Amino acid sequence: MNRALRPASLFSKLPTSLSTPPQTRSLSYMLDGFGSAGGGGSWQWPVTKANTVFNIVPQGHKYIVERFGKLHSIQDSGWFIAIPVIDQIAYVIDIRERAMDITPQSAITRDNVSVEVSGNLFIKFQDPQAAAYGALNPLYSVTQHAQSAMRSAIGEMELDEILHGRARLNALIKGSLQEAALPWGLEIRRYEITEITPDHQIRIAMDKQAAAERARREHVLKAEGDKQRAQLTSEGVKISLTNESEGNLIRIKNEAEAAKQKILLEAEGQAEAIRLTAEAQGRALEIIASKLNEKGGEDAARLALARDYVQMYGDMGQKSNTIMFNDRPADVNALLSQAVMSMNAANNVTKTAELERGNEASGKEASEKETISEEAETKKIES
Repeated sequence: MNRALRPASLFSKLPTSLSTPPQTRSLSYMLDGFGSAGGGGSWQWPVTKANTVFNIVPQGHKYIVERFGKLHSIQDSGWFIAIPVIDQIAYVIDIRERAMDITPQSAITRDNVSVEVSGNLFIKFQDPQAAAYGALNPLYSVTQHAQSAMRSAIGEMELDEILHGRARLNALIKGSLQEAALPWGLEIRRYEITEITPDHQIRIAMDKQAAAERARREHVLKAEGDKQRAQLTSEGVKISLTNESEGNLIRIKNEAEAAKQKILLEAEGQAEAIRLTAEAQGRALEIIASKLNEKGGEDAARLALARDYVQMYGDMGQKSNTIMFNDRPADVNALLSQAVMSMNAANNVTKTAELERGNEASGKEASEKETISEEAETKKIES
């Protein structure tokens, strides 16, 4: 067929379904379907335009001009002049990025699960010459290759990996497409998985698995809460027992310190009392000695001594079962000696009674301290 009639015979080498007059397609760049030779899609290929001598290339497009059926030039955006009949605008290449819908494809994962996966392919014509002469229909070729690459990538991954690793799946498909699309003048910008639909039975199993996982997490959280509650309760009991035992220890120390201070103060008081009593007795003896040297002093002394003697026997009768009588009441020296012995006996009885009371009090304090220590040890062992 004569090449001079190219506008009317643009698709002479294509099937009849694509061999429509260029006048019906020269004003449209997006038609529904590729036809029988191009397969399914939303972009028509090829797109041509009639030569009007003075031609204008829109922004984002490139024109491939053929002269006598051979590539003559590639025109960028702007205007150019072409010789009628001789020069033909064979291809109109849209170099803008475009998105192509990849219809859902059935595939089987590595763990033998049937799924349907759809996606979007984002491409851009990078080399107009390779796009025009590298493949009969580059858009149809890249679409078919995208479907095949998607099925191949899904077959290498398990279902859980596909659902949780879409980025990896997209990268695998893009890497496979990029290498194959270079001879077709296409640049694969990105590939995005839009929907993954497992088999109906698999979806039911996944729903049950999700429900079981939620129930498991609920039980785990409840168990962790019970565990933390038990730990905090035991820690509280431990701290309470520790504080109580420390308080008892401090109380015992304080009581012991108070008892010590009491004994010291009592001893100091007794020493001071003895000192003052001795001083008073010394001064009394000095006064008595001075009075005895006076006239009538001896008679007064005998009278006082006899009075004290009678009182002494009364005290001895109350505090002791033993009473000593003097066979020589008129002998002052013997009387004094007997009085001293009697007073010593009475003092010994008094001191013995006080010592017994002190021992009883010390025994009670020691037993209380021992009981408190045993209780503290028991509580520590229980904690």
